[in-house]
Amino acid sequence: MLVDTEGHLLQVVVGPADEDDRDGARWVLAARTRRWPQPRLTWADQHYTGELETEVQEQYGIELVIVRKAAEQRGFVLLPRRWVVERSLAWLGRSRRLSKDYEHTAAASESWCYLASIALLLKRLCPTATQEAPYRRNAA
Repeated sequence: MLVDTEGHLLQVVVGPADEDDRDGARWVLAARTRRWPQPRLTWADQHYTGELETEVQEQYGIELVIVRKAAEQRGFVLLPRRWVVERSLAWLGRSRRLSKDYEHTAAASESWCYLASIALLLKRLCPTATQEAPYRRNAA
């Protein structure tokens, strides 16, 4: 899953459960460069270190910045930029259709992720009248 700096969904690729996340990252980043060639910086967690960093830089011209925890870190510490994707996953997880794995194809799962993201954005742009009604009654 690829999100912008605000946490809005840009790209999602659903693959098999036995596929490593690094392999999935290659698919996401390849699709990203076709759709959005301008951005040259992507943040990732420690799992995406190693050859993936250099491969992404050479193939796509994308700088992959790894958000690392401090060596002396104990317990939970909020790491910069890493929470954005986790928050986005939580937003999508609130969609009832995405709460279980109902779909038979990866394409259908990807489509439902996009639909859940669109519904979330629309809800923020134009709240329903029932959500606004209590405020109107109190003002009168």
